[in-house]
Amino acid sequence: MNDKITLSARDLSAGYGSRIVLSDINFDLAEGRIISLIGPNGSGKSTLLKTLMGDLAPLKGNVLLGDRDLGELTRSEIAKAMAVMMTGNIRPEWMTCREMVASGRYPYTGLLGKLRAADDEAVDGAMELTGTSDLSSLYITEISDGQRQRVLLAKAICQEPDILILDEPTTFLDIRYKLEFLNLLRLLAEKQHVTILMSLHELELVRLVSDRVICLKDGHMDADGGTEVLNDVYLRKLYGIGENEFPGYRII
Repeated sequence: MNDKITLSARDLSAGYGSRIVLSDINFDLAEGRIISLIGPNGSGKSTLLKTLMGDLAPLKGNVLLGDRDLGELTRSEIAKAMAVMMTGNIRPEWMTCREMVASGRYPYTGLLGKLRAADDEAVDGAMELTGTSDLSSLYITEISDGQRQRVLLAKAICQEPDILILDEPTTFLDIRYKLEFLNLLRLLAEKQHVTILMSLHELELVRLVSDRVICLKDGHMDADGGTEVLNDVYLRKLYGIGENEFPGYRII
């Protein structure tokens, strides 16, 4: 049986105004898989994610959600299919953790934002899955970085998306919280069949969690495959590190 494709790029070029940052991007992402996006600083990872989520219009080509062009969908339709977690999310001072999670139901609640019983159940389920139920009444400003990341993940789960896009989600977390967070992503992919696409700098974490790795360099896809691409020879090439530089150190 063929894998269900949830997100695709077709001959995609992305950038800002007339400045092309990435070109000739082509891929199909299957449901229930974790795909990590890696590459040097400035290689276009954030630009690609912003284009895939609709914050930037493609300069050429198409982004498809399933078989529908992203540019033809309403914001509500996109939000029902795709959830996003970006580094540096604003921390509302007077919003409790439960209120933050419940805001993930906005594609379903209409303009008034009134939660129905089904919405409350979705909030409860997302908080239980992420281990944040005991944080419900606390304000976002009262919790740790690791707890905040789990609350934001619960918010994303509340949207009931087919696709979850994350930009450096483990930034500022210690190793325990990083592993805990990645384990939650694995459960989300395996149990709820969500496609997860994220950029990561920490290559050891990429190797631990990824089903597929897409590597960007010089404005193009440089490699696309399983975690076997994460070898010292290739990574030195990807990051521009000479074979005689830093002798005695392996990249991964």
